[in-house]
Amino acid sequence: MDQLVLQLLNGLDKGGAYALIALGLTLVFGTLGVVNFAHGALFMIGAFCAVVFSRLIQLETVTIDPEKLTPWGSPMEIRTPLVQAWLGDFGAFLVQWSVPLSILIAIPVMLLIGIAMERGLIRFFYRRPHAEQILVTFGLAIVLQELVKANFGANPIPMSAPSALAGSADVGAWLGFPGIYYPWWRLVYLAFAFVLVGGVMAFLRFTTYGMVVRAGMEDRQTVGFLGIDIQKRFTVVFGIAAVVAGLAGVMYTPIVPPNYHIGMDFLVLSFVVVVVGGMGSVPGAVFAGFLLGILQSFASMNEVKSILPGIDQVIIYLVAVVVLLVLPRGLMGRKGVMEN
Repeated sequence: MDQLVLQLLNGLDKGGAYALIALGLTLVFGTLGVVNFAHGALFMIGAFCAVVFSRLIQLETVTIDPEKLTPWGSPMEIRTPLVQAWLGDFGAFLVQWSVPLSILIAIPVMLLIGIAMERGLIRFFYRRPHAEQILVTFGLAIVLQELVKANFGANPIPMSAPSALAGSADVGAWLGFPGIYYPWWRLVYLAFAFVLVGGVMAFLRFTTYGMVVRAGMEDRQTVGFLGIDIQKRFTVVFGIAAVVAGLAGVMYTPIVPPNYHIGMDFLVLSFVVVVVGGMGSVPGAVFAGFLLGILQSFASMNEVKSILPGIDQVIIYLVAVVVLLVLPRGLMGRKGVMEN
């Protein structure tokens, strides 16, 4: 039972990342009809927003303490983060919680990057074949990836969760099975994924702005006849999709250290998630993200791999093949999408 609960939590955790990236991919495809292979790069940029913010907030000031000596007899250098020296305990709090606080920086940065990407490049490919969209956005992803590599290096950059969330929670005690421990930060990420997905879906379903966007996804021409500039709203949606991917990257940094190819690693799997859920279906993308994350987690169990070696590496693709053979539009795909 312990192993099953842990694998379920691992699957939900990983599925949360898949679902958030797939959600952004689906929003872009559903509104603009663009297959955006640069979306994984937005996840990567979000992760490096956390890296930059953490480095800035941990810039140090050096003081000499004559009362403390090094083993060589010279006065000891005391290094203290500037914000801690200036703000005391509040500064220490900012240093400790730099990863979640970097969300405040990532939101405007990712929104601006998303809008600039849509206005500067994507809009020229709205009515072009999907193959051309894939090529140009994949090329953009490689350019962004290489820029990050040139500025931050090729090695992963370790990021720490706040010390208050660095341990493990006795999840089993909550379920009546004491002794099942799971990292606090992964639980926080899972909760964050649910909140973010719920917020985006509530925005699309219950706000006037979101309702107009959904109407435009179904019939852009009719919405335009009503005097609504649906294109501006779609540009904002592209920015929102970038924010979702960026925030997913920010919060994932303590789980997987950021590196220049982390976005590409998640993009391929997330695109499979979108196809399984159904191109253009937001609920389908979210459901498929968590479903495939859980299946991949259980497939990684030693008991399963001893019977089917390597199954954890291909399970997502096998499920995709089976789903598409039975349901060519995916689990919740809309009629007419990608069928012309």
